[in-house]
Amino acid sequence: MNVLEVTGLNKSYGKKVILKDISLQCKTGEIIGVFGRNGTGKSTLLQVIFGTVKADSVQIKINSEIITPKEIIPSKQIAYLPQDTFLPKEKTVREIIPMFFPNGDDQDKIFYAPKIASLEKIKAGKLSMGQLRYFELLLIGNLNHPFMMLDEPFSMIEPLYKDIIKNLLYELKETKGIVLTDHYYNDVLQVSDRNFVIKDAQKIEVRCKDDLVKYEYLNSK
Repeated sequence: MNVLEVTGLNKSYGKKVILKDISLQCKTGEIIGVFGRNGTGKSTLLQVIFGTVKADSVQIKINSEIITPKEIIPSKQIAYLPQDTFLPKEKTVREIIPMFFPNGDDQDKIFYAPKIASLEKIKAGKLSMGQLRYFELLLIGNLNHPFMMLDEPFSMIEPLYKDIIKNLLYELKETKGIVLTDHYYNDVLQVSDRNFVIKDAQKIEVRCKDDLVKYEYLNSK
């Protein structure tokens, strides 16, 4: 079992404190959901853990060993799915797969995944939002990274692909620890094992939808 530990995470932009003394632990076999209104620091949290945003202070350990922010990406311990697509729009699905997986056996994991055969001749820029997010998640999820940070995997996608993505996440968490954030809270709650909300720069544990109302992420109506 792999364990990711984040402690003492602080991040400010000028005088505005975004994240204050945030700590979290994520283990192989679990999905952690992160909630928060726009501008509360959800994406910043994931980007700090991934190493692309510099924190004011943070300590990150993987399996009890400290890893510096500069080491995170080269170490290939943490993968990151951003909100915006990272795939070349003019390349087809079939052309993109070898870019991530040069080895033929590894490519088969993607080519034979549900729905991919029907998409392989389509350019990335022509995929629907659901098809695109699913394909991106397949690519990222089949890398060897033991941890994944997912920024809005359910946002604006068709119901069919929401179900496919949920099934994929259940499969991936057997070998990975996953931290994800999305405004589609019902979808997050269906797949997550633990959740918290970021409010006033601090992390608050939530156990159910009622807690999201209690901590003013959702309206009471």
